[in-house]
Amino acid sequence: MPADATSSPGTPAHAAYDAVIVGGGHNGLVAAACLARAGQSVLVLERLGSTGGAAVSARPFHGVDARLSRYSYLVSLLPQKIVRELGLDFAVRKRTVSSYTPAVRGGRPTGLLVGGDGTRESFTALTGDDREYGAWQRFYGMTGRVAERVFPTLTEPLPTRDELRARIDDADAWRMLFEEPIGVAVEENFADDLVRGVVLTDALIGTFADAHDPSLLQNRCFLYHVIGNSTGDWDVPVGGMGALTDALTGAARAAGAEIRVLHEVTRIETDGTHAEVTVRSPDGERAVGARRVLVNASPQALAELLGEEPPAPAEGAQLKVNMLLTRLPRLRDHSVDPRQAFAGTFHIAEGYEQLATAYREAAAGRLPGTPPSEIYCHSLTDPTILGPGLAARGYQTLTLFGLHTPARLFTADNEAACSTLLGATLAELDAHLEEPIADCLALDADGRPCIEAKTPIDLERDLRLPGGHIFHRDLAFPHATEETGRWGVETAHANVLLCGAGAVRGGGVSGVPGHNAAMAALGR
Repeated sequence: MPADATSSPGTPAHAAYDAVIVGGGHNGLVAAACLARAGQSVLVLERLGSTGGAAVSARPFHGVDARLSRYSYLVSLLPQKIVRELGLDFAVRKRTVSSYTPAVRGGRPTGLLVGGDGTRESFTALTGDDREYGAWQRFYGMTGRVAERVFPTLTEPLPTRDELRARIDDADAWRMLFEEPIGVAVEENFADDLVRGVVLTDALIGTFADAHDPSLLQNRCFLYHVIGNSTGDWDVPVGGMGALTDALTGAARAAGAEIRVLHEVTRIETDGTHAEVTVRSPDGERAVGARRVLVNASPQALAELLGEEPPAPAEGAQLKVNMLLTRLPRLRDHSVDPRQAFAGTFHIAEGYEQLATAYREAAAGRLPGTPPSEIYCHSLTDPTILGPGLAARGYQTLTLFGLHTPARLFTADNEAACSTLLGATLAELDAHLEEPIADCLALDADGRPCIEAKTPIDLERDLRLPGGHIFHRDLAFPHATEETGRWGVETAHANVLLCGAGAVRGGGVSGVPGHNAAMAALGR
């Protein structure tokens, strides 16, 4: 069922609940389902007209039957443990290719295709020998072993730093991932600029940082991108990301949770034992009592609701573009089929030096002259998101995610900056195509090209992501510190928990903060 069909804007049924969950994003729905299944009375309050937050599907193009994952678009960090325990009718599919990166060597179009039986040959053709391929195998063998040991801890109480290091039991891996900037490991292990860039991209998704940033912000981002489900694979949600929201909403409702949309929480008051939640709806304003409040919103929003000093501002750094094509474009590199190249992650202008230059330009307050981005085609792996007529005619979707575009670049004139950046980004893609991508765009019912772009400013306006930051704030290493509680969701108030992406081990479509907040609420 659609998410908005399983929720109601009507008045909450009771004056008080065991748990009130502020925000009906996917993490809030996981928490609701877990608590309701444990016998708790649960109320979810969502300010928008449907649940899901950023994990939704939509038909963004007028009169066109294509249901796209509008914001979040791939799944890696959602534990199968959560899927099994909640009995979710939700599945993902593996992509046939991991990535393709076009290049020009000796004046000739070529590229690096990773995934499948031809990976070694592709490395050799690009670099001239097997050395980079061997380095790739060793490096990702190391991250694979780390993933197997770290990922299961995400749904357990936080380990200490020493406990996590002992669990990884690999001094070199610990040094590369937790102690030195990831740029050191990239440069130590790889020689080819393009290969280095492909490795580094996982450290920069939604994260504005240099490869050698001493804060290790890029390391934290890299870690979460290579540990998902103990493999690091990024999979395609069958039916689009909204299928996950639909499944979670159904699971929460089936367990007894009450979900109210068009209900905006405006204040939380608590004495540590009992809380009062003030909520505004089409029927007016009222207060709801709660033994516990779980906040599926940003740390900034949490502070505002409690009337406390907010944390330092967050800043997103990405451009999200959705497209619908009448056909996939032809490539200048004839050695690869477009259906292969776009099935995985298609890297654009993401060589190692290109990424460094783009970062320097953006840090200086300029839009990158050669903007880096990556694309993939959901409909190649899962054609169900297209209406039967579109699928039969060969239509395809493209999702583009741009890097190193911090919110500060859009504050003066969001529309103009977005237009300029989008044009430059598509020009970088066109440089590797035999035909402009514009020639392949479908038209909507009004004759307009089927393309939409979202900047950090747009995401803050539409979803209240602070600064447009897709992780709500900088990611944290998945171990305890002096500031964290047992589960990484605790706040200064004993009965108020943070179950959004800003929790420790938050970020991405994972459900982990929701699960962990529910465990904390149940005293596990």
